[in-house]
Amino acid sequence: MQIDQTPVLLTSSAIAHDPAVALSDRQDRIALTLASVAQWRRIRPHSPLVLCDGSSYDFTADVARLFPAAPIECLVFENPQNLVKQYGRGYGEGEIVRYAVQQSKYIQTAGAFAKCSAKLWVSNFQRCLSSWNGRMLCKGVFLNAFSPLKRTQWLHVDTRFYVASTAFYTNYFLNAHHQLGLHAGEGLEECFKRVIEQNQLTHLMFQHQPIVEGTGGGMGRAYRTSWTRRVKEQWRLGLVRGTKKYKKLF
Repeated sequence: MQIDQTPVLLTSSAIAHDPAVALSDRQDRIALTLASVAQWRRIRPHSPLVLCDGSSYDFTADVARLFPAAPIECLVFENPQNLVKQYGRGYGEGEIVRYAVQQSKYIQTAGAFAKCSAKLWVSNFQRCLSSWNGRMLCKGVFLNAFSPLKRTQWLHVDTRFYVASTAFYTNYFLNAHHQLGLHAGEGLEECFKRVIEQNQLTHLMFQHQPIVEGTGGGMGRAYRTSWTRRVKEQWRLGLVRGTKKYKKLF
């Protein structure tokens, strides 16, 4: 399968096991997830989707009703609730991706996947794929790129959206969420960063900033990316990419 036909994996938890999330109503979470499926169908009308839910909610009937005959694979299982409550939604997300990578026929056939948190979509998805390297593409979050007095600092990886070959992800990131709890204050985003640093992985960052839209389940609010913000983020990316310390990440 060509990279532009790679399945998009939507990681869902219709029932919020993490008590810290702001968006906790089950029906709202289901409706927003299905809305994101509709957006992905618009963005990629001929490519498969994998909708994997880790709270035992089966989207099969909803998908059949709203998107008949669409290439959408629905997977469902029950995440370890006690561990999600202990370590947060990042742990649950890691388990959902693990399950999908191991169980999805679409992902196994393609040998690669694009992961996006349910309730979200990436409007410039095709442009993000333009720098595909055969291994992985993700977004780094950096501070102080515009400051002449402070050094640019890499905070973490934005795990809402990334693209990966199945083999590369399995080799390096399949168990990244198991590091949660080992370092105080770290989330899944910091775990991904740690994996990259420990394994000295290079050339993994998007050349174009993903435009993420939809509603974040953790914060419970819609993302609104203005034109000026998009320009600023792409400018930031260019500055970071030009630094000696972080150039190898791109």
